[in-house]
Amino acid sequence: MAEEIRHLIRTETGLTASAGVSYNKLIAKLASDQNKPDGVCVVRPSEGAAFIATMPVRRIHGIGPVTARRMHELGIETGADLRARDLRFLQAHFGSSADYYYRAARGEDDRPVREREGRKSVSVEDTFSDDLTDRAALLAEIERIAASLWTRIDKAQAWGRTIVLKVKFADFRIITRSRSFAVPVRSPDILVQVARELLLAQLPLRMGARLLGLGVHNLEAEETADQGEQLALSL
Repeated sequence: MAEEIRHLIRTETGLTASAGVSYNKLIAKLASDQNKPDGVCVVRPSEGAAFIATMPVRRIHGIGPVTARRMHELGIETGADLRARDLRFLQAHFGSSADYYYRAARGEDDRPVREREGRKSVSVEDTFSDDLTDRAALLAEIERIAASLWTRIDKAQAWGRTIVLKVKFADFRIITRSRSFAVPVRSPDILVQVARELLLAQLPLRMGARLLGLGVHNLEAEETADQGEQLALSL
């Protein structure tokens, strides 16, 4: 199924896609990041705990930057470190989230998979074989990503009011920056301009960029929008 979905994505859009295949949502999501930009990672039930064990805790979904820093202060750097802490210890330091962290460290996640009710965003991202640090190279990549994103936006007729930049660094830390407008963005030129400005505001990067992404959020149904309206705001 994963290979068929990836084939359909490539056939219909020309884009690559990575996939994670596993026995629960947590492991499948983490596995989907393993073989980017164009591969499949399969984690079987007997392999889940070991897969989590070597992973930095900051990569485990549900552990944000603040929690990851708190865990670092407690000497918890990897999934194995997290698994070594008992539930009582985690409850003392992380309260109601302790049970999730305790089970995640053991590769357990019983959350159901639910079909999305509707599109919430449109995005494109690309993982690089070599970390990017050069200003010109970074700007060229974000312009290319913006062009690809606009193709998807136009095809889906999915206009959004918020443009979001995503940067993943070599250490897997992720930052996002965004800009919102009163009306949906309907100009590829504005998309590119805002993407460049959001990226330029972060330069120079503290370390090389492993991934760049761009998306539009706060989508508005095309049929409710004024067909003749154009975005004309001072940036």
